[in-house]
Amino acid sequence: MNLYSFAKTVVYAALKPIYRFEVIGAENFPKEGGILLCSNHINALDPPVVGINAPRAVNFMAKEELFHIPILKSILPGVNAFPVKRGMSDRDALRRAIKLLKDGEVVGLFPEGTRSKDGTLGKGFSGAGFFALRGEANIVPCAIIGPYKPFRKLKIVFGEMIDIQPYRDRKASADEVTEVIMTNIGQLLDQYKKSK
Repeated sequence: MNLYSFAKTVVYAALKPIYRFEVIGAENFPKEGGILLCSNHINALDPPVVGINAPRAVNFMAKEELFHIPILKSILPGVNAFPVKRGMSDRDALRRAIKLLKDGEVVGLFPEGTRSKDGTLGKGFSGAGFFALRGEANIVPCAIIGPYKPFRKLKIVFGEMIDIQPYRDRKASADEVTEVIMTNIGQLLDQYKKSK
């Protein structure tokens, strides 16, 4: 068992009794090919929660500062995290994400860029659309529906895959593709918040 699988097992065992995960739509997740997994962002635990409930291993960007912490700098690469410099255009991180997508991997992204303070879906940054277009990857929208309260149900909904090829064929902008992603996440939130 590699470090990713081990960490996924341990974190799942630790969080599952507390947050009572309900995973919906796992069958929508393609078994192969590059996938940009885009989710809303409501809690600091979102990356591990999405990662342990996704059917495939997910690569996440993590702020560079974390890689300077002695324990984390040896663990993070093993759990498919790679560094990104915040507040500037980090070309190395961009290239890494695009290469992972082209190599058929899954890259997880929170297009809002920061956690929502009130739980509502914010505006997505164009980087999400950029990654999908440049990485030649299809998109799986994801909705995390809280609240993050002990012993309350936490839904993780994977929506139907968005085929990026038609947008690539007509040279759609990154902003347009990001808008499509956010609309899909919003529809998942609306649909599954109503169904308790």
